[in-house]
Amino acid sequence: VGCDRSKNLVDICGEKHFQAFVCDALSVPIRSGSCDACISIAVIHHFATAERRLATIRELARLLRPGGTALIYVWAMEQEYKNQKSKYLKEKNGSKNKEKEMNTGPAQSDQGPDNSSQDSAWSDQLHNGLKDDSCGAKPVVDFRLPIHTNRTSFHSQDLLVPWHLKGGTKKKEERVDTVLFPGGSKESELCPVFHRYYHVFCEGELEAACRSLDCVRVQKSYYDQGNWCVILEKL
Repeated sequence: VGCDRSKNLVDICGEKHFQAFVCDALSVPIRSGSCDACISIAVIHHFATAERRLATIRELARLLRPGGTALIYVWAMEQEYKNQKSKYLKEKNGSKNKEKEMNTGPAQSDQGPDNSSQDSAWSDQLHNGLKDDSCGAKPVVDFRLPIHTNRTSFHSQDLLVPWHLKGGTKKKEERVDTVLFPGGSKESELCPVFHRYYHVFCEGELEAACRSLDCVRVQKSYYDQGNWCVILEKL
């Protein structure tokens, strides 16, 4: 059984004859202790406070039976780990076809916002702040969030990632940023750009949040292609 905040994505699951329903990760309408296993891929990094992120982990644990397990994936601050760049960074100079084949981004089910990497227009909007010695992040020092330049390293843990809606239509009253793709062909047209919130996790942050709950035990914590991952067991 699957669930998602997006009705459109749930409808796609229905068309493919999968069982899925719309809900919020903070309140899943399933009885406590009724699941043998739960998977949360590229979800928790969209919650904007530490309290809400912890609440989603607690809700995930609530669904599990004793001895049940959960797998969590979140986008990592460290896109270069142990002298190895993630596929997300490596795709910056790769061909479009290769990127589509690799199909990677911030976890497999939450793809990078735009494989065309046409985000340089926002690179000058990153805001400088005091250095966070814990993981090299720069905290936001005013009400504005920095806008990430796609296929580059992160400079802040809390940021907005441009999402290019290719082939989309825009109503006159809609006020969204636009970007012009190069080329001069029929495909070179203005496309609306939306911004999605992300909190990218530093090493140990997800594991520490999980360990703060007395109802679960961390079985394993590891790094996987630009993501921090944890496997939990319900006590």
